Amino acid sequence: MQRQFFGTDGIRGTVGHGPITADFILRLGHAVGRVLRAEHRRPVVLVGKDTRISGYMIEAALEAGFSSAGVDVLMTGPIPTPGVAYLTRALRLSLGVVISASHNPFADNGIKFFSSKGEKLPDRWEADVEAALAQPPAWAESHALGKARRVEDARGRYIEFCKGTFPGDLSLSGLKIVVDAAHGAAYQVAREVFHELGADVVTIGCSPDGRNINDGVGATAPAALVAAVAEHRADIGIALDGDADRVVMADAAGRLYNGDELLYAMVMDRVERGLSVPGVVGTLMTNMAVEVALRQRDIPLVRAKVGDRYVLEELSARGWQLGGESSGHLLALDCHTTGDGIVSALQVLQALVRRGTGLDGLLADLRLYPQTLLNVRLAPGTPWVEAPPVREAIADAQARLGSRGRVLIRPSGTEPVVRVMVEAPDAELARSCAERIAQAIPA
Repeated sequence: MQRQFFGTDGIRGTVGHGPITADFILRLGHAVGRVLRAEHRRPVVLVGKDTRISGYMIEAALEAGFSSAGVDVLMTGPIPTPGVAYLTRALRLSLGVVISASHNPFADNGIKFFSSKGEKLPDRWEADVEAALAQPPAWAESHALGKARRVEDARGRYIEFCKGTFPGDLSLSGLKIVVDAAHGAAYQVAREVFHELGADVVTIGCSPDGRNINDGVGATAPAALVAAVAEHRADIGIALDGDADRVVMADAAGRLYNGDELLYAMVMDRVERGLSVPGVVGTLMTNMAVEVALRQRDIPLVRAKVGDRYVLEELSARGWQLGGESSGHLLALDCHTTGDGIVSALQVLQALVRRGTGLDGLLADLRLYPQTLLNVRLAPGTPWVEAPPVREAIADAQARLGSRGRVLIRPSGTEPVVRVMVEAPDAELARSCAERIAQAIPA
């Protein structure tokens, strides 16, 4: 069946508008509970959230929905999304639930789910939930209603897990690090992880008020991180997003490093340690320079659709461990079952400690290709794909670029625009090719 509510990463929207309303969330909890009851005699779910003020309402509605279906609920309060994935697996629970809209502004919120193994759930499971939503409720009898309680040591457990992904024979002692938690889910845990590993930690974006998540701070607004690194004369800056599953980093000189660069650093660290890296998964947007650099080391890069769940699916199918997106969603499946901003930062930091260098030295042999990205707005249903001027412009660009660049054209999944991206070692060449293609698309 076609999914009505689930998108590429759970259910998300503006609070107070369907589907992010209290009545729908209650129905959703009930429907998910019915699906779980078909597989587990007495399901237990874990519910975590970020710092949005709407999290209180959604948490209460979910608790009621689960209880009405005979499902027990454990609640953690604010904790990173990957923390929910870890605790669901560690506590051997039936399901993990995250209340978050990730990097979106505070007025939005959403819900995403993890399996008992701490992994994103397949489309089939989401289809089962949507089918249950379409059915009348089946309330549990009074004696079978679910119970709820708080997990008091959730944050401490997750902090220890993160620290455990950093080698025991290494330390962050001597490093001054700025940590920006985006006033989000990691505001209570991020500092502790890096501090307990020996770093001198300065924090920004760690004072949530329910409305300031991602507001001028975090991975999607990294200027605050760069300014703080300069102000405090820090060695490294680490910025997370609202639910702490993505990361960007800055060096002492104020240069930002995106997910493509950090993924490459993780790969090269493993190569230098003699570990096997049979391949890496990126996305359609992964910079071509990463692909070229990996190919020179006989490491293939496979491109998945945009979205960390598709990167994970590709990694799982191939039995590989490393992958990620330019946005900073990075996967190291030898450390965690899902993307984790804190764990990813620790993977890069251990490479810096081993090398005794900064990010610039670690990534000296990688220079990302300039990219030109243009959005062309068009009326819905416009037949642009087969338009002869468009095909001619694409063919001309590909001929000019040869093997030195690439063209990517894809319609947006959220608005009536076509995204035209061209990358090449020469910025002017990328720009001119992209502009010609954009001009050829009928408005």
